[in-house]
Amino acid sequence: MEQEIKTSSSYRWWLIGMLWFVCFCNYADRQAIFSIFPLLRTELRLSDLQLGVVASSFMWMYALAGPFAGWVSDRLSLRGVILGALAFWSLMTAGTAICHSYGGLVFFRTFGGLGEAFYYPAAMALIGVYHGAQTRSRAMALHQSGVYIGTIAGGSLSAVIAEQHGWRTSFFWFGGAGIALCAILLFCLRSPHRTSPLQTEGTKARFFHEAGEVLSNGYAMALMGVFIGANFVAVVFLTWLPTYLYNKFHLTLSQAGFSSTAYLQVASVSGVLLGGVLADRISSKRIGGRQIIQAVGLLCGAPLIFLTGWTETMAGLIASMIGFGFFKGLYDANIWASLYDVIPVNRRGVAAGTMNSLGWLGGGIAPIAIAAGSRRFGMSACISATSLIYLGLSGALLLLARAMKKNQLRTRDTVTL
Repeated sequence: MEQEIKTSSSYRWWLIGMLWFVCFCNYADRQAIFSIFPLLRTELRLSDLQLGVVASSFMWMYALAGPFAGWVSDRLSLRGVILGALAFWSLMTAGTAICHSYGGLVFFRTFGGLGEAFYYPAAMALIGVYHGAQTRSRAMALHQSGVYIGTIAGGSLSAVIAEQHGWRTSFFWFGGAGIALCAILLFCLRSPHRTSPLQTEGTKARFFHEAGEVLSNGYAMALMGVFIGANFVAVVFLTWLPTYLYNKFHLTLSQAGFSSTAYLQVASVSGVLLGGVLADRISSKRIGGRQIIQAVGLLCGAPLIFLTGWTETMAGLIASMIGFGFFKGLYDANIWASLYDVIPVNRRGVAAGTMNSLGWLGGGIAPIAIAAGSRRFGMSACISATSLIYLGLSGALLLLARAMKKNQLRTRDTVTL
């Protein structure tokens, strides 16, 4: 039974616009803290390892809640899950402003991760309801651009506000903006009327049974394995690049916050939009087309990651970050669209939640691993070493695309009954 909702072309793209702003807040709120690590280190007397734990606490809770969040998204109103998640994590973001201890930071970051865990499975499921295989990569790529712009805003604005008004003020502003957006979307975001097979089947199935079905899907597990590695690399840059630039190139807090996000993330917008268009076209002609685009992005991005860690000039750093960001976008454009190629409609929520969970469990190791590794090898060497991860993952994706073509695996846009 076809599960794609037939609706006006205009609303399905308006939906992407509305979710773009939620995605923007999602990443602005999580990125804001990394640019002010030097201030937190001084005011709260934290070590790099403790700062790594602050970063990882968010990611580990995000990961642990992911599968359940996806399961909930397959059962409850997608609109309700999205708005509830937005309101909750915005309150946790605002609460960060009242922290005066290491424990308080860990608490609010942890529960911020809990709130944010519910957004992506619900949002991806909602986009999948309104966009079929022919437009899915483009729709998800447009939505994904909110990740990059939100990251820039969170990293840059938090540093600027911190220099002018103190670091606590930025969290009040970011949290308040999320609450305001939630109030607006209460009147604008629709709840799709999903057909009864999805709902009645869902009430009978158990969470562990459905998660087991996803985990037994070899194609899905291969994509999740790649996502774990790619997310590890991404988290290294999100967490430590502001501090790396602050220390190595002696930039101001605001300069480091801007430079660590803007060049890489703006380039990623270009890459993700191109990756979405290319993947939709190629996948319509060749099985495994989305995975090939992802592999190209990782393969070309690897040498640029290496250069980011070892360059000694700002010009070289900017050039390598721009190149890495662009090719990272090719991969990111198809993270969820590639997964949906191999997962039936009524398992997409739990599949996206499981993928998020595993990816952020891996990503949660990155802040602590780099903090520990830097003591012995230095931050430059640790950043450059992650290029090897990209090389290995690109090969895995090419093998996966070949297997999909060999087995004639078709896009699974139907409900499993």
